[in-house]
Amino acid sequence: MKSSGQELFAFDLIGDLHGHADELVELLTILGYSERSGVFRHPTRTVIFCGDFIDRGPQIRDVLTIVRNMVENGSAQAVMGNHEYNAIAYHTERTDVRGEFYRRHSAQNVRQHLETMNQLSSGEMLDALAWFRSLPIALDLGKLRVVHACWDPSGIQLILRALKEFGPFSTDFLDRSTCKDHELYEAVERVLKGPELSLPSGFFVRDKEGSERKQIRIRWFEEPANHSFSTYALPTAVHDELALRPLEGNFRPVPYPADGPPVFIGHYWMNDTVPHPLTGNIACLDYSVAKDGYLCAYRFDGESQLLPSRFVTVASRKRS
Repeated sequence: MKSSGQELFAFDLIGDLHGHADELVELLTILGYSERSGVFRHPTRTVIFCGDFIDRGPQIRDVLTIVRNMVENGSAQAVMGNHEYNAIAYHTERTDVRGEFYRRHSAQNVRQHLETMNQLSSGEMLDALAWFRSLPIALDLGKLRVVHACWDPSGIQLILRALKEFGPFSTDFLDRSTCKDHELYEAVERVLKGPELSLPSGFFVRDKEGSERKQIRIRWFEEPANHSFSTYALPTAVHDELALRPLEGNFRPVPYPADGPPVFIGHYWMNDTVPHPLTGNIACLDYSVAKDGYLCAYRFDGESQLLPSRFVTVASRKRS
């Protein structure tokens, strides 16, 4: 987790890209960035990307080029998403079982990662993986915080200690972070993928890819009191029966203080057509550009309470 001593807080935070470079260029242009010598820059502002650059979309190479050029030339910062972490694990062979990888090459995992493998050469993939390993898992800039899925302070600190001890997403790190019995596994799952809650027996919801899910992502930043399974889901689960079921089961939210610095996240495939803060100081910037939604940004100038008027979106090309 990196900190900045800058006093100027003029940041444009951008949500999950998933290989949608045309939408990214359009959004950057609207935000006042222009390309010079292969790098998009703004005279007074900096971008922060919330992770998930790869998979699903048609222009993964272009997205990586744009984002990396901005990060490496100081016009942007970025945090790791779960898709970057998954890619590292997918392509790293296990030390204990020859021919096996830290992320199984199951049909579902291959399908999720297929666009990236199809679009990048083997050399480009190795280069991308090396860059992914350099990404921070979270940013704390004092007046704002950025993480892909969940601001879990204890989980973030545990991951940082492990990265320092074992090396950035090394095999020693992955040995632990992909083992369900290890505390590092839970930390990575929570920080990069968000806490989840199992649904009551017999219930399921469908995600944007049409898959049945027997677990829901939760509004981890809120206390669960007075919520149903439907209203505690993130995004809200439209389900008449779940709307009447009080919460039950084992789960651990991370309630975020109302006076804490604003936190920006991605990951959650929000389905609103008009973005808005989740609370006064929490904003999700993933509005499903990979599924006929929008690429979303928030223009942050140091405010402690987030404003609906600061969101900027461009529609997915699939909508046109």
